[in-house]
Amino acid sequence: MERRSFLRGAVIGTSAAAFGGTLMRGAAYAAPAQPGAGPYGALGAADANGILLPSGFSSRVIARSGQTVSGTSYTWHNAPDGGACYANGSGWIYVSNSEINPSGGASAVKFSSTGAITGAYRILSNTRQNCAGGKTPWNTWLSCEEVSLGYVYEADPYGVNAAVRRDAMGRFKHEAAAADPVRQVIYLTEDETSGCFYRFIPSTWGNLSSGTLQVMVAGTATSGSFTWQNVPDPDGSPTATRSQVSGSKKFNGGEGCHYANDTVWFTTKGDNRLWQLNLASNTYELAYDDSLVVGGGAPLTGVDNVTGSSSGDLFIAEDGGNMEICIITPDDVVAPFLRINGQSSSEITGPAFSPDGSRLYFSSQRGTSGSSSGGITYEVTGPFRA
Repeated sequence: MERRSFLRGAVIGTSAAAFGGTLMRGAAYAAPAQPGAGPYGALGAADANGILLPSGFSSRVIARSGQTVSGTSYTWHNAPDGGACYANGSGWIYVSNSEINPSGGASAVKFSSTGAITGAYRILSNTRQNCAGGKTPWNTWLSCEEVSLGYVYEADPYGVNAAVRRDAMGRFKHEAAAADPVRQVIYLTEDETSGCFYRFIPSTWGNLSSGTLQVMVAGTATSGSFTWQNVPDPDGSPTATRSQVSGSKKFNGGEGCHYANDTVWFTTKGDNRLWQLNLASNTYELAYDDSLVVGGGAPLTGVDNVTGSSSGDLFIAEDGGNMEICIITPDDVVAPFLRINGQSSSEITGPAFSPDGSRLYFSSQRGTSGSSSGGITYEVTGPFRA
């Protein structure tokens, strides 16, 4: 689906067309006419799991940190973070990182065609603080270490092949990865206050054992053109990758990353922004900034993981904020899709849709306890639009 740029003329919580004004590029957000009302309607009362959802949607708990996954003997990992879904015959698999250091790694839950849990298992072990990552077109999981000189690991969601460390993708404080099958590259975010945005060009598409790491080069403005330059030393030692190329564009705490239709979106938590790279024109722009909301009350704060749906909607999880997953639609509506009550010391992580788009998976990293051992992984079902 073709998507136009977000929030040029957008109004928080309603359609921009109703107002006809401009928003981005120096303008300010107008106040919402219907606060909290998105394409699925307003949020209802909290359900038995403490989740507020639009009418027609329901939630269930899939797994809890330190407890065995229902119907299996596998104990779910602490601090669940980035995730993705994979088709598995008539069923599917949800993969989830563990953002703890040491140990970290990633686990998977297997579902039947009816959504019943049929298995759970470890797919990556003995790594550090695995935060976000990304799915490849060849159905592997890229698990990223959010530590200084961290690595990217390629893991098998099906639990058959051993995970492999991908040194050529660079050593830095990795956050998320997003595959672009058109240009045959992997985009990478860096969780540093003066971090960069990268792309990795494999020598052979589908094989990440070798290739070229490049960094985005651009001016200091919030929009403009950009180019790519090779990182001389992807190993990042003794000089950090973000400091090797003059003119590399700096971003304040790179987080989630998502590619679709010649566009890549990524979030920066330090300034609560969503950025948009228009790859066909090699231009970038600021797509969302909560500081531009007149009078405050922005529906999306604490931006973190991001994923997309088949309808072209973006779903962005909050790290803190109101503990919401917010939606940004192709017609520039920004509104909460769900909210978790009673877990203000946590963050929402790992949003991912089942292959048929009917179920959304995500986690509360620290749950009600505020501890990494209190993580909860959820599933939401309902009438998601195609």
